[in-house]
Amino acid sequence: MIAQNTALNLSVLFLLVLLSGSSCSAADDVDFIYQGFQHASGSDLALDGSASVLHGGALRLTNDSNRLVGHAFRSSPVRFLHGGGRLASFSTAFVLDIVTVGSGGGHGLAFVVSPSTTLPGASPEIYLGVFGPTTNRNASNHVLAVEFDTVMDLEMDDINGNHVGVDVNSLFSNVSEPVAYYAGDGDNTKVPVTLESAQPIQAWIDYDGGNGVLNVTVAPVSVATRPRRPLISTKHDLRPVFKEDMYVGFSSSTGKLASAHYILAWSFRTNGPAQPINLRRLPKVPRPSSGPSKLVIVKFAAVACAGTLAVIAAGMAAVRWVRKRAALADKLEDWELEHPHRFPYRELYNATKGFKQSELLGAGGFGQVYKGVLRRRRSAGDLVAIKRISAGTRQGMKEFVAEVASLGRMRHRNLVELRGWCKHGQDLLLVYEFMPNGSLDSRLFGTGAGAADRDKASPPPLAWAQRFAVLGGVARGLLYLHEEWEHVVVHRDVKANNVLLGADMGARLGDFGLARLYEHGADPASTRVAGTLGYMAPELTVTSRATTAADVFSFGALLLEVACGRRPVEPPPPDETTADGGDAPDVVLVRWVRDCGLAGDLLRAVDPRLEGCYDEGEARLVLWLGLMCSQVRPETRPTMRQVSRYLSGEEAIQEDAELVFSGANTAEYFGSSVSMTWSSSGGTMSASSLQGGR
Repeated sequence: MIAQNTALNLSVLFLLVLLSGSSCSAADDVDFIYQGFQHASGSDLALDGSASVLHGGALRLTNDSNRLVGHAFRSSPVRFLHGGGRLASFSTAFVLDIVTVGSGGGHGLAFVVSPSTTLPGASPEIYLGVFGPTTNRNASNHVLAVEFDTVMDLEMDDINGNHVGVDVNSLFSNVSEPVAYYAGDGDNTKVPVTLESAQPIQAWIDYDGGNGVLNVTVAPVSVATRPRRPLISTKHDLRPVFKEDMYVGFSSSTGKLASAHYILAWSFRTNGPAQPINLRRLPKVPRPSSGPSKLVIVKFAAVACAGTLAVIAAGMAAVRWVRKRAALADKLEDWELEHPHRFPYRELYNATKGFKQSELLGAGGFGQVYKGVLRRRRSAGDLVAIKRISAGTRQGMKEFVAEVASLGRMRHRNLVELRGWCKHGQDLLLVYEFMPNGSLDSRLFGTGAGAADRDKASPPPLAWAQRFAVLGGVARGLLYLHEEWEHVVVHRDVKANNVLLGADMGARLGDFGLARLYEHGADPASTRVAGTLGYMAPELTVTSRATTAADVFSFGALLLEVACGRRPVEPPPPDETTADGGDAPDVVLVRWVRDCGLAGDLLRAVDPRLEGCYDEGEARLVLWLGLMCSQVRPETRPTMRQVSRYLSGEEAIQEDAELVFSGANTAEYFGSSVSMTWSSSGGTMSASSLQGGR
């Protein structure tokens, strides 16, 4: 009898355990719907950045201001991983609306599954507020995002400026497609959809935790039923990506281009289909004004007609005054009409306090640079740098027009942004974004500080990691100029003084006064020899052609300058003389670094101020690339794409690669050749000498 009772009790206990396990699993399931967000409380949604709920019920992630980030997450976590490594399925549906003012906006929004409601390191612009420069492509993010991107960015390998992409721990999409939906009975007719149409668009995202298939479907809300065929269907095991508990929500950002990003409704469910959204109950969002009504036009016409006689009388009286004023005003030349970002001279005059000496940041061969504050609204004002070019010569005007024509239309994170310009009599003015950390030259050598910065303590020398990041940024900027913009742009004056450092110490290449443009595939025309001693390629004195290879040579000099902490050409030590007692020649940096390498101690050239605190592999790479870019023959130099890939680690220098210095290079090796061999093992590079030659 006792044995029977014991068996019965064990059976009941086992049944209770099974029931408890199934009920816990069911309790972990999440199912919610927001048919508008007007009733959502702070305990339901976690909002940060520019995200807010409008009175009508729409969830606005960003407005149409520049450089914003907005996040909106469900406050309660969702259980995605269960016992035994079982991954929950999920389904979500939402309606998005992107409203753009003007001809183009940006940057887009994303549905996000994240381990927290805050996204550390998130940045605006191309990162959509999901990642940033330091977190992008980091496996420790544990983030899944489905992006709805409205800007084509070459850095992220975007396919176009209107696409949907699936991102895992990175905004380099695993798979992406132009926005469209499949219509028709056979599901083979693909109908394009424009994200910036200012019309609501519905999206469905479904993930099967069992087979790891993720489906993404989109369609305008005018499409009555959900398309049967998804736009994207991809297989990806999310178990290594998801943690046990995750948060679901949305992220959006704007940059130099901006749009207002809205979520109008949202439903979500785990282990089952999301509830359908009632499209008839969607909240309204603000729309750009469509212009004056007919009634306003009629009233305006009536007033205009009534005042016609008065206008004619006043006009006749003012003719002489207008003619006199027109004779004194600046006349616009043809080239000025093509570049509309013109500032009033009075505004720039006031911004610099009348070009006061105390606002001077620095001076160069073609003028001065001042710090200015533009107060266009009731705010603290925008800090800018205003370059005042000397227009006393024809060359000064050429530099001014070249900079407006080239930099005014280019947009890249590693190029200084030209905000606008002004021509007033003999004053030629260029307005740039302000770079609070000054030039690379001033940070390397502590020089070039203007009156505006003289009272500040000198900043410490740049650390190696900062120098390496700056070189990578300049390389990406030159790659954009040489290969990725609509024309080939040869900068012709790459040097440390023209590399400016932003608040984040990011490098931006500036001063396009000597730049030359030509079509891709065309041969560059001859021009006057221009540049800075020590950075100029030797072939310029023979060919006078501005080529991308000449920019590569200048970048090679910059590589060595940053790594060694020495200028490309320096005077000899005061106590050094020649064998016959004469003055010693100048020290040419590339020759000195080459001699260190030939002696088997290339790293001896590294800046001693670093006190050994640098990555030896990176330093060896930078010095080698500096020598490679500084070769005399242009055809032996690498392209900026190769240099950028070497610096980013996307491509390695071929083992046992050689640099050969022959009598054609310098007189000291006339009649013989010496070479250095690259070794990735970290050992000393070998050098050899070859007799003979031509």
